[in-house]
Amino acid sequence: MKPTISVVIPCFNEEPVIEETHKRVCSALGGQVEFDLEIVYVNDGSSDRTGQLLKELQKASSFDVRIVMFSRNFGHQAAVTAGLKHAKGDAVVLLDADLQDPPEVVLDFIELWRESKYEVVYGVRRERSGETWFKKFTARLFYRLLNGLSEVPIPLDTGDFRLMDRKVVEALNSMPEKDRYIRGMVSWVGFKQCGHFYERKARFAGESKYPLYKMLKFAMDGIVSFSSAPLRFASKIGFCAMGISVIGILYVLFIRIFTDQWVSGWAFIVVTLLFFSGLQLFSLGILGEYVGRIYAEGKRRPLYIESEVIESGENLSREKGN
Repeated sequence: MKPTISVVIPCFNEEPVIEETHKRVCSALGGQVEFDLEIVYVNDGSSDRTGQLLKELQKASSFDVRIVMFSRNFGHQAAVTAGLKHAKGDAVVLLDADLQDPPEVVLDFIELWRESKYEVVYGVRRERSGETWFKKFTARLFYRLLNGLSEVPIPLDTGDFRLMDRKVVEALNSMPEKDRYIRGMVSWVGFKQCGHFYERKARFAGESKYPLYKMLKFAMDGIVSFSSAPLRFASKIGFCAMGISVIGILYVLFIRIFTDQWVSGWAFIVVTLLFFSGLQLFSLGILGEYVGRIYAEGKRRPLYIESEVIESGENLSREKGN
């Protein structure tokens, strides 16, 4: 019996590109004799015609296409999570709709999965075409910082573009955390993993869904979710500050007891107070990030809400029924 490969594609305002994405995926992966193809689109609360176009593509497609509609925009990682829960394949591929990650590379992933028995095959970006030097520099810096801080090694220069065996998908589906960093979670679950180098292309159309503030939040999620190093860093800063304070106290006492002078320098005192006040607030901010995530987990709200799930053939049957 042929295995089934599920391709999960999260979509948010992808009207300019979604038709080309569907065409490329079907052209690259459809009609293969070695496996069957399933495509799972997750419409993450798009405000354009993405949802309507997905329904039209589903009706016209000869492959198994499933559409998951969110009630609003819940974010990329929530959309990926929903896609993983709905995917039924023996292996699941995560692919963004912007075509920066070429669907044709998935065939290499599948070959490594089938022949080498790897349970995770992730894409490693050799080149990042169409991105600014600032984006490339900050991405490179972030991945190395995260890998240095994380208690679990996370591959450098990788995104969510990857193939995962069914057992890996089931492990991810069993993890209920709200602040999700999928690529870190995949590293955490273990299994046999390998990287495959490829050239990341420029966006086919549209614009990035990750402006600077979203990238910063995403980076914070990755660091806080997989490392307690910031908490230890805050503690070390506190001990250093205490040491400096003790030295300062001893100096003041020495001057007062063994000389006839008082320690002068109001500017120095004010600067010192401001410096240590800043350190305290910074440490509280780090603590607040962790407490905030505990608070979010404690509310036990769902990660996302589905407004509709449309299976292959269901869209057409509804239309005929009307």
